[in-house]
Amino acid sequence: MSMNFEEIKASISTEAAQVSDAQQLEAFRIKYLGKKGVIQDIYASLAQAPNEEKRTIGKAANEIKQLATRVMEELKTRVGSAGGGKARRSIDPTIPGVAPRVGYKHLLTQTIEEISDIFEKLGFVIEDGPEVETEFNNFTALNIPENHPSRDGFDTFYTTARNPEDQSSHLLLRSHTSPGQIRIMQNNKPPLAVIIPGRVYRPDAVDASHSFMFHQIEGLLVDKDVKFSDLKGLLNAFCKRLFGNDIQMRFRPHYFPFTEPSAEVDISWRGGKRDWLEIMGCGMVHPKVFEYAGYPKGKYTGLAFGLGVERMTMLKYGIKDIRLFYENDQRFLEQF
Repeated sequence: MSMNFEEIKASISTEAAQVSDAQQLEAFRIKYLGKKGVIQDIYASLAQAPNEEKRTIGKAANEIKQLATRVMEELKTRVGSAGGGKARRSIDPTIPGVAPRVGYKHLLTQTIEEISDIFEKLGFVIEDGPEVETEFNNFTALNIPENHPSRDGFDTFYTTARNPEDQSSHLLLRSHTSPGQIRIMQNNKPPLAVIIPGRVYRPDAVDASHSFMFHQIEGLLVDKDVKFSDLKGLLNAFCKRLFGNDIQMRFRPHYFPFTEPSAEVDISWRGGKRDWLEIMGCGMVHPKVFEYAGYPKGKYTGLAFGLGVERMTMLKYGIKDIRLFYENDQRFLEQF
């Protein structure tokens, strides 16, 4: 081999004596202990060395590495104490540490996850849907007629982009999570039980109880012989798990284009002086919705429900103003 190991050892000692600052110390480390340094080159030469020389080369490489490592540690101490680099600070392990501030989930996210967890334990699967929707999924397939007020530009955010599949209509920001029902039914056969959490958009004036963006969770269960009594039992179990057993529930007849019969659900706390509070809408899936989804006529029945996350969170935690959720005021957020 052409390497002179004794000469390398001498060079380490000679060059170490000339190191006086952190920059020179790093250059010394790279030259001898770096990935492309002298010692690594010696190890790499073992592959081409004759068998009778490999033991000698390996032993010499180990000795040089030990020497360079020891010298390096000595230099760190010397350079640090001399002030040539950043002075080493002594560490007192008895002083309490300063823990970094740890972020946590927003209250609305906590509520969404809590609701989702309840329905998962009841056998539902969590699905998602796009926030930019077609008029067909957002209105037509949900049996919402063309003259319905919700289709008006005062109630829906329309975009300038046209539907690629129907150039006569525009894309829009979904005004509810119900379009997820259509997408799921078009791509899945019953039995199915899903919830669809997500943001929705409506051009409402912002006040204590309204926002142009808020969150909903849609629920859908489809199978053979699903009854309204199944819907009542499901929502009763959900509400008691979310709000506690000390509540009363009632179902009031209502109208939604995509369910028949339809109802709104109210809750009240037993023993309290509170009035009835409306928390969600629900009903049995309208046969026209099944028709638009491509299901055989009369083969399946289903239940659906939709709830506002902000509404549920405000009721559960006694929050009076929806705007508090979006102001990013840590004094409010850190309470939860």
